[in-house]
Amino acid sequence: QVQVVESGGGLVQAAGSLRRSCAPSGRTFSMNVMGWFRQAPGKGRVFVSSIRWSVANTIYADSAKGRFTISRDNGRNTVYLQMNSLKPEDTAVYYCAAGPLGSASSYSRDYDTWGQGTQVTVSS
Repeated sequence: QVQVVESGGGLVQAAGSLRRSCAPSGRTFSMNVMGWFRQAPGKGRVFVSSIRWSVANTIYADSAKGRFTISRDNGRNTVYLQMNSLKPEDTAVYYCAAGPLGSASSYSRDYDTWGQGTQVTVSS
């Protein structure tokens, strides 16, 4: 069974930092690209960042550029999302996803395995 397991997140004050982790398991050879998405209360799920396993091809949403960093540790089979300078508007449920594409993608349809999501709350 293919799945992704998330960790990290929680409550932080504005301007603070958090790190999310995501580790795929199962048939990981089909998970060429990993992505992070988020869903704020009353809004749809939106793209945050994506990275390719084999080559560090990364992309970011405009809201994440300069503040968030996505990285991967191939030895640990783990992807990280380092979130700095957090703002109250970053409050959302954050989801990790895995997909078979050969390049990073901002489209949720390109991901076929999703984590359970974890709440990140930024207080002002």
